[in-house]
Amino acid sequence: MQQITVYSTKNCPYCRMAKAFLERNNVTYTGIDVGEDIEAAKKMVALSGQRGVPVIAVDDEVIIGFDSQRLNELFGRIKAGETFDVLIVGAGPAGLTAGMYCSRKMLSTAIISENIGGQALESWAIENYMGYRMVTGEDLMKKFEEQVRTEDIRLELDRVAKISRDGNLFTVTTVSENTFKAKTLILAQGKRPKKLGVANEEQFLGRGVSICSTCDGPLYKGKRVVVVGGGNSALQTAVEMSDIAQSVSLIVKSTIRGDPVYLEKLKLKKNITLHLHTQISALHGEKFLSAITIKDEKGVEQKIDLDGVFVEIGWLPNTDILDGFVELNNKKEIVVDIDCHTNVEGVYAAGDVTSAKSKQIIIAAGDGAKAALEAYEYIMKSASS
Repeated sequence: MQQITVYSTKNCPYCRMAKAFLERNNVTYTGIDVGEDIEAAKKMVALSGQRGVPVIAVDDEVIIGFDSQRLNELFGRIKAGETFDVLIVGAGPAGLTAGMYCSRKMLSTAIISENIGGQALESWAIENYMGYRMVTGEDLMKKFEEQVRTEDIRLELDRVAKISRDGNLFTVTTVSENTFKAKTLILAQGKRPKKLGVANEEQFLGRGVSICSTCDGPLYKGKRVVVVGGGNSALQTAVEMSDIAQSVSLIVKSTIRGDPVYLEKLKLKKNITLHLHTQISALHGEKFLSAITIKDEKGVEQKIDLDGVFVEIGWLPNTDILDGFVELNNKKEIVVDIDCHTNVEGVYAAGDVTSAKSKQIIIAAGDGAKAALEAYEYIMKSASS
């Protein structure tokens, strides 16, 4: 019998998804919270070479992060051959809402996504979603997921590799080489974090460079960290990490663009040092990141000793998989009209992956509902013609 251990932290959404995947496939595992257990954290780092979670040990194999492809290879149980009315790519606010609306319209529905919650998972605190005075991104997405799981919806944790059209049906192929067919598509795959673009960045990813502060933040208790970015996400991360870390340096390329409410919170923190008109020019360290060099607009450089860097510099739309399938704008976003139609009949798009101007959770959820209703209308018209 396989010995499986999941090293995680309490608020890590990707850890939760890894556990949910194993549980759904009836896989027994031992869970260890490395945010609470310092010795276990040291063991995880020694085992994996990572200061990031989740880490999954399967006998002698170590899986870094929520690797849906590898987990599907080891434990997945896919049923092939079914054709759906609607296939939704992405399980963030837009995709989950679209799924719920499709199911309520009695459409056979499948959602394929590498994770559940999308970008919203990265939010420490959401204070502008109606019905909640304040809620974490993880808790809000849990509510979305719980509601979706009460519906008759096929939810697959996998990464889409290719989308194509075959006659009247659309075909989606995943990296695990599973194939799904549907009469309509809703594209809601959101965005992915931008990278620093500094030499050796990949070398230090998970070894001092993190793109998920809610996941990895507890591992930096009492340590020196840097947050990069000037928007709401960066300010939020800096404020939250100031309660965990010994010190926080906030590196802002130009000026702060965050909302006044976050600026006020930032001013109250005594252990945050602000560096405006500055960017990281180099990363230093051997096995783990130990320092960075920052450079200001005058070219003056300064070396900062640290333990970790949290990158919050924006997002890129996940449209590489489309390869000309639908029209994109110059930002590589899917071009949609007011009713979430793309330029391909039967294909709709919603959420932050689209050309919709405002990127907000509540707008993404609303557009997911609109896309679902448009897909339903298309299917009804097709059935009667």
